[in-house]
Amino acid sequence: MRATELKLSDEDRSELQRLARNGIISARAAMRSKMMLMAADGLSNTEIGARLGVSRQNVARWRSRFTLLGIAGIKRDAPRSGRKPQISAKRVKKIVLMTTSEKPANATDWSTRSMAKVTGISEASVRRIWKKHGLKPHLSRTFKLSNDRLFAEKVEDIVGLYLNPPAHALVLSVDEKCQVQALDRTQPGLPIKKGRCGTMTHDYKRYGTTTLFAALNTLDGKVISTCLPKHRHQEWLKFLRLIDTSTPQEKELHLIMDNYSAHKHPEVQAWLKRHPRFKVHFTPTSASWLNMVERFFRDLSQNRLKHGCFKAVAELIEAIEQYIENHNVDPKPFIWTAKASDILEKVKRARAKLTTLQSL
Repeated sequence: MRATELKLSDEDRSELQRLARNGIISARAAMRSKMMLMAADGLSNTEIGARLGVSRQNVARWRSRFTLLGIAGIKRDAPRSGRKPQISAKRVKKIVLMTTSEKPANATDWSTRSMAKVTGISEASVRRIWKKHGLKPHLSRTFKLSNDRLFAEKVEDIVGLYLNPPAHALVLSVDEKCQVQALDRTQPGLPIKKGRCGTMTHDYKRYGTTTLFAALNTLDGKVISTCLPKHRHQEWLKFLRLIDTSTPQEKELHLIMDNYSAHKHPEVQAWLKRHPRFKVHFTPTSASWLNMVERFFRDLSQNRLKHGCFKAVAELIEAIEQYIENHNVDPKPFIWTAKASDILEKVKRARAKLTTLQSL
């Protein structure tokens, strides 16, 4: 069968010549461009194949594709169907359903090994299916929905302070980090070196505790703090007095705090009445994540306390004070971005889901 005559416009010929010369970008596109140029000069598929060292069928296939799609058709390979999957879609669907709605007979969560044993496929196949569908049976996240009757009002109040703080006032996120332990390892560990991480024993000695009281300025990130041996209302009053003396007297103070009983003690309430520039905003119950100072406590624990060794409470207090002093030299405020409406909508969905699960 005689090949279809190929006619090129000046523009197509110019582009094919460019592609034929530029084999560095795509050697396959360059080879196909040469085929089309020779076909336009009247050579047969057999002659083109002989000159370029390819089969006649290969030339015929690309000639037909160029006729249908033009230059765009020879620039890239046609999509391929690929190998036929060995695990059917129905079987994959069953594995996903088992992972999300069933439990293994002798465990609380599926592993690749237990799922492979039940379904009769390899562990690698189970792993690929889970990865494709975003399933991680070994992981779980903790949550707690607040049952505070005034949850919405308190969220709107506190988020409003973060996003739109009042003029000529300071917004302080305050709390105490209780029972911070002075711990030392029972044996000295090995330092980090090339090819090996540092080591420390899993057990430790306790040398006492302290409580860190902290007030985070949400505007500039600076922290007012003190360490005290207990966390009763008497210590809380000492901390309030420290805040009072550490801030400009002409500034109104908005304190965001949780519902800990010491914060609501009658003596504390009486002191606050005598100091009207202190405005208290309580977070909802079971919603400590609304208190921005908790983020600072996390950084303190992660960066200074987690791998620290302290042989006395005094050493622990010195380390905490040094960390906060360095933090205040170049403070970086935490930026709150979530709107109150977004938080409330998310909680609404979670509550509806929880109600559905409890009714089952």
